[in-house]
Amino acid sequence: MKIRLILLALLAVGTVGSAGALLYAWESAIPPIDPKSLGAPDRAAVRRGANLALLGDCATCHTAPGARPYAGGLAMPTPFGTIYSTNITPDPETGIGRWSERAFIRALRSGVDREGRHLYPAFPYDHFTRVSDEDAKALYAFFMSIEPVRSSAPANELPFPLNIRLTLAGWKLLFLRQGPFVVDPSKDEIWNKGKYLVDGLGHCGACHSPRNLLGAEKTSAGFAGGDAEGWRAYALGRSSPSPILWEEGALADYLARGFHPLHGTAQGPMANVVENLSRVDPADVRAMAHYLASLGKREGRNGAEPEALGPGRLPQSAGIQAATPPVPSVPGGTIYATVCASCHESDRSLPLGGARLDLSTAITDDTPANLVNLVIKGIPARGGASTRPIMPGFGDVLDDRQISDLASYLRNRFAGKPQWAGLNKAVAEARGGR
Repeated sequence: MKIRLILLALLAVGTVGSAGALLYAWESAIPPIDPKSLGAPDRAAVRRGANLALLGDCATCHTAPGARPYAGGLAMPTPFGTIYSTNITPDPETGIGRWSERAFIRALRSGVDREGRHLYPAFPYDHFTRVSDEDAKALYAFFMSIEPVRSSAPANELPFPLNIRLTLAGWKLLFLRQGPFVVDPSKDEIWNKGKYLVDGLGHCGACHSPRNLLGAEKTSAGFAGGDAEGWRAYALGRSSPSPILWEEGALADYLARGFHPLHGTAQGPMANVVENLSRVDPADVRAMAHYLASLGKREGRNGAEPEALGPGRLPQSAGIQAATPPVPSVPGGTIYATVCASCHESDRSLPLGGARLDLSTAITDDTPANLVNLVIKGIPARGGASTRPIMPGFGDVLDDRQISDLASYLRNRFAGKPQWAGLNKAVAEARGGR
């Protein structure tokens, strides 16, 4: 009889607990609207919203290759499965055309769609929750003003129980900290604006911070470096692996143009970010750079202009002739002398001249992912710019072993560091992601 009473008590507790969990996880639907009821858009709000959408990199995630902007359907691989971005054009059937402003803001800040379904945190509402009312309304005005596109995203490819959206309520309970951005009165206006944009719409920490086993950012290690689509999002501030310290001016230039001579060129997912930032209000970019520059500087080299010639840069009196350094005896050195030195050891100007390898963060970083990606895929020309480097990809010329040998040689010669652990695996993964 006693065992029976204990079992009944446990069942009752379990039932109450389950009911409480379901009650916590449940979100009500917000009634649909008639798109015609919105009337003419506020042009000033639309313009502001367009700028904010660029700052948030919205089109990058919500546009599939070859598809219409913001129509969704982009496959987003995660450690837990593939998530497909949604259509955020004002199409009434497949997009957000029947969403009210309140429904849009709830999704932005709480990760819940109009119908009450929890959204996966591949949509970074853990950052967007900081967006102000004014900016959230401007974003809504912009998205409701663009051309509707009828397009449904494929179903997400997630295993059980992650395919059950109610489980996301538990993730939010653990990791989502809702609330508006709080101004720091001890800092100036530009710093606060930059932090608001970096931590909020810019969601920079989503890529530049490590994540735990449940896919949440490690807040104790913010901006300590992360991974994004097979590329390394470098650590920022005191943890930056850059051989030359990032100064505010260099950060602003890099964010606006995607290149700085002391820090290299933006590739991978960052290329899309700077493509968008190149079109926003320059004051916003300067504010972001101002805040990022305040994250601190590691001890070591300063931000001064380095010597005109360093390792990997040999003088060429003609200015257009390829250098002919002695061929090293190690395998990676032979490859470097054969396929790399003619650009990287000449004084040719950009875009044909190679970047300084002694300043390459891809070589000094703790992981080889970016260097391997650059060797395999190269650096394509963007927008006809002649002030950024271009480089052919060598994925069809060099095999995996040769790429590993080359990376090891570059690491040792230009960074003075030993070979990366897991280099061969990184090469195989980069090759598979072509």
